[in-house]
Amino acid sequence: MAKNEYSAFTETLIEKLKQEKIKPSLFLHACCAPCSSYVLEYLSEYFDISLYYYNPNISPKKEYVFRLEELSRLLKEMPEAKGVKIIDAPYDEQTFFDAVKGLELLPEGDKRCYKCYELRISETAKKAKENNFDYFTTTLSISPYKNADWLNQIGQDLEKKYNVKYLVSNFKKKNGYKRSIELSKDYGLYRQDYCGCVFSKKQAESRLLEKELK
Repeated sequence: MAKNEYSAFTETLIEKLKQEKIKPSLFLHACCAPCSSYVLEYLSEYFDISLYYYNPNISPKKEYVFRLEELSRLLKEMPEAKGVKIIDAPYDEQTFFDAVKGLELLPEGDKRCYKCYELRISETAKKAKENNFDYFTTTLSISPYKNADWLNQIGQDLEKKYNVKYLVSNFKKKNGYKRSIELSKDYGLYRQDYCGCVFSKKQAESRLLEKELK
């Protein structure tokens, strides 16, 4: 499937669900509150959503906990999130380090990020299968810094492996990313300045230092 078809696929599926008047269950991997905001607004009318906060890449632990708290607050305050459940995994940063071993020095957006996507989406797919969800997907594609081709390829491969449908998506399209920024302002959400891992944090700090020195 071509990248320009991801968003169209989601819209076509939604139209089908509206016509058939059914509301399938969706196990939605959530990376943070800002990214989840628009996705929940967009999908909650058409899917029975449960969020899965599985992000062993996030460091340090206090950052992991704070992002989870912000996500929980969003669910309480956002009308579209009424009834949405959240499941959080135990904090286990070593799982991430094991997954990206040997790739630590690569720049953000390279193969280390692919392995990180794969780790998080794989666990989401497995849990979706175990708990009999109709679909699974991730909020990650709303970010302009995330590779939608990689995310959707991983998801489609896991669909075959676990026999649970993957919701193909590119949530940044149709002004999705812009809307997430607006919603973040509306709810006063914390917007982090790095993706989550120690490597992205170092790169963000280096960019900031370079900017200050100019």
